Amino acid sequence: MTDEMASSESMGLGKSRIFTPEVINDIHVKADLGRYRMRGGGIFKKIPHWDELVFLPGTLTRFVIEGYREKCTTKTVLGSRFAKNPLVLDIPIYITGMSFGALSLEAKMALAKGASMAGTATCSGEGGMIPPERDFSTKWYYQVIQSRYGFNPHHLMLADAVEFFIGQGCKVGMGGHLMGQKVTEQVAEMRSLPAGIDQRSPARHPDWLGPDDLSLKIQEVREATDYQVPIQLKLGASRVYDDVRMAAKCGPDVIFLDGAEGGTGAGPHIATEETGIPLLAAIPEARRALEDVGLADEIDLVVAGGIRNGGDVAKCIALGADAIAIGSAALMALGSNKEVEGADYQGTFGVSAAEFYHWHTGKDPAGITTQDPELRKRLDVDEGATRVYNFLHTLTLEVQMLARACGKTDVHSLEPEDLAALTTEASAMARVPLAGTSYIPGVTESQTLEEIKTLLAKHVANDGGGSDV
Repeated sequence: MTDEMASSESMGLGKSRIFTPEVINDIHVKADLGRYRMRGGGIFKKIPHWDELVFLPGTLTRFVIEGYREKCTTKTVLGSRFAKNPLVLDIPIYITGMSFGALSLEAKMALAKGASMAGTATCSGEGGMIPPERDFSTKWYYQVIQSRYGFNPHHLMLADAVEFFIGQGCKVGMGGHLMGQKVTEQVAEMRSLPAGIDQRSPARHPDWLGPDDLSLKIQEVREATDYQVPIQLKLGASRVYDDVRMAAKCGPDVIFLDGAEGGTGAGPHIATEETGIPLLAAIPEARRALEDVGLADEIDLVVAGGIRNGGDVAKCIALGADAIAIGSAALMALGSNKEVEGADYQGTFGVSAAEFYHWHTGKDPAGITTQDPELRKRLDVDEGATRVYNFLHTLTLEVQMLARACGKTDVHSLEPEDLAALTTEASAMARVPLAGTSYIPGVTESQTLEEIKTLLAKHVANDGGGSDV
């Protein structure tokens, strides 16, 4: 064999960017199983995200706020449109709906206790109320879902706010999933379904086929709760502008928008990867929709999906959100995706603890996304609650830090002018200028076209419509 031939054989042409090892593995698994893959967690593929936006703090052009001597308030009021008792939170962050079933009883209790320590709310999630969670929650959302699993009008009366679950960001257009291995006798009893069988919620509510029916259902719940508490509609981010306009006309106090980055306890892998739009694109669309129907000052906007730190929270607020709900990050604060003594993540799941997304299996070594009695013993409620409180408190400090740097004495005063984008994609989606320029893709061109039309109209008017030719 010549040196040239040996060299040719040792040098490959490269790796396929389409049929990657992950794609090939996915094909093999589907061929073995004969069904689509189920998993927990959030989106895996790269999409435009909050890291592509930065803040523009004050220097000489803005008066910054001194953190040690001047206040930057975080009080957040949700649902004052119609509710006699709006939801008043000490901070602009709360724990989103995650069901008992998807989570262990200890996890629900720890999240509720930690949120209450931080002065904020939790949500029941799918499957109804569990008394210990309600007892530990000083502010509590009751979720009404498509399946009516666990719905109880007496529990509805105990809520501080009501959330109609219409969709979520990681699987827009689909109902919830709970794998049979997590459906214990207790979980099954709450949902009036057989134990050990996969539970799949309907994709849509049986009580309405359109906005007129939804308006009637909202009015029915208002009467049942004596107009005391806010009513919130949760939507997955998809056709955001049209969906929010329609939702606003149905009479809610709050609209909750869940971006494609949102996680789930269980769902089809293909849905998590291929449905919904990023949150940084969804928020401006939602604000535009509310402004166009004249309700931007009356309906509050809550958002969620892939929120990791105070910077993400502050950017959501700057783009127009009134509050932010967190799920995956709250579970991680509780202890998920963390090395546990005696657990072999690599041997059991084939991934490291940090890469653990197998929340659907019921085998969570941290005792959080499981119903296994032995695994649940690993989660100490008080210790977990302290961790959740610490995380929420730290997020709030980070938001305040960024708001003060931008010259704000209230975190809710953050605005799009405080942001710049590092990529053209983020600039176009978030509708903030590309860093170092005044250019916003799509927006700048539209403004220029309108200026040309205005100048042309003036020219034609001044010319009297005549011609020298």
